[in-house]
Amino acid sequence: MGTRPAQARAQARQMAARLDAEGVRNVALTWVDNAGIARVKTIPAHRLAHAAELGVGMSPVFDVFTSDDAITESEHLGGPDGDLRLFPDLDRLTTLAAQPGWAWAPVDRYDQLGRPHPACQRQFARRMADRAAAAGLSLRMGFETEWVVSRAPAGRAPAAAEGDEPLDYPCAGPAYGMTRVVELSDYLRDVTEALTVQGVEVLQLHPEYAPGQFEVTCAAADPVRAADDLLLVRETVRAVSARHALRASFAPSVVAGQVGNGCHLHLSLYRDGASLHRTPDSPWGLAPDAVAFLGGVLAALPALLAIGCPSPASYLRLQPSHWAGVYQCWGVENREAALRLITGAPDDPDGGHAEIKTFDAAANAYLAVGTVIAAGLHGIESGMQLPAPTAGDPGTLGVRERARRGIVRLPVTLTEATDQLAKSAPLAEALGEVLYGGVLAVRRAEAARFAASDAAEITAATRWRY
Repeated sequence: MGTRPAQARAQARQMAARLDAEGVRNVALTWVDNAGIARVKTIPAHRLAHAAELGVGMSPVFDVFTSDDAITESEHLGGPDGDLRLFPDLDRLTTLAAQPGWAWAPVDRYDQLGRPHPACQRQFARRMADRAAAAGLSLRMGFETEWVVSRAPAGRAPAAAEGDEPLDYPCAGPAYGMTRVVELSDYLRDVTEALTVQGVEVLQLHPEYAPGQFEVTCAAADPVRAADDLLLVRETVRAVSARHALRASFAPSVVAGQVGNGCHLHLSLYRDGASLHRTPDSPWGLAPDAVAFLGGVLAALPALLAIGCPSPASYLRLQPSHWAGVYQCWGVENREAALRLITGAPDDPDGGHAEIKTFDAAANAYLAVGTVIAAGLHGIESGMQLPAPTAGDPGTLGVRERARRGIVRLPVTLTEATDQLAKSAPLAEALGEVLYGGVLAVRRAEAARFAASDAAEITAATRWRY
């Protein structure tokens, strides 16, 4: 069995003592499976040093769990055999502000001999960030987190049978309205305070379009930390909601036929510390490598949808003229484009960045950041370019005009997106055979599970899974 270095054990002992002084008694160790569900094992805080040195056991079968806890299989994953070790990232150990007596850490997964598990999504994201660094590039990434809040049923937890019941919204104000902030001011204050205490910098928190919907935007970070932060933000919102007798849904479709929850990914590129979005006298301010990187992302979007929109519910959200980015195009400050270039304030040297608008919170964030980096690096290696930017809503253009401009609809079902991923050699190479096969197997199983379901049934079945 593999062990961690002695310094990790010593660091963990110091941290365990700090946790004890803070009244922390349990530590949640989390990873995210290929269906986008955060899974957990917990340990008493005093066993942190043991976990840091020897890891915590878990089965590799979780890599082929689906969102409804069914188990599929791939060529390399599935069945009762095998064991892995979870090693907490001590640098991310966080005392949870909304869960008294608890701390949290994300984990990396290894086999019993200490070798990296080939399907560990967090290590995949780190490998892609390292691959970018080897090419002289660094990235800053961040997610927007949207959720819908409703009153929790008195005396009982949400159940699947409640899927068809109308949501009991705790605020009745208009979209983006100050009324919602007034009605839920204590709740929103506690969300902000909990995130801040946990070291997550909140940039914005505001009401969104759908009833009961809010969005929080947090500061950008390196790709792995950005994915960690998304998980921490989501579970913090969930915990604060519970303390206010509320419940939060991050599902792509919360009420069939209404605007759903997105989870847009923002990214910016740097070389030698200088932004590649601030190049003088270049079109759109983009350096050549930034053009090629974004060109690679744009070209890969049909396959990336199987990563960033991994649920049949995701495709209920992806509707034209809803600011969801359903056409394979890009634009400057265009919220209908799948890939949006944000120029930022002229005086801000780090203000320029790009946004992928299609993704939602059913996605595994580690897979999302890793595959986007892989697609972008393939764009640089292939010398890709960006086509002319799209202005306005491509959904209002006629079919012939879209064809003339080369604007095509992105996949409209999970099966179509999975077929695109299955044909993507760059993403297959980046993910590796084991992880790639596991992702495809889970996507096929999710699609088959809901093949005969209508929008209301899909929404009801997935509303409280995310």
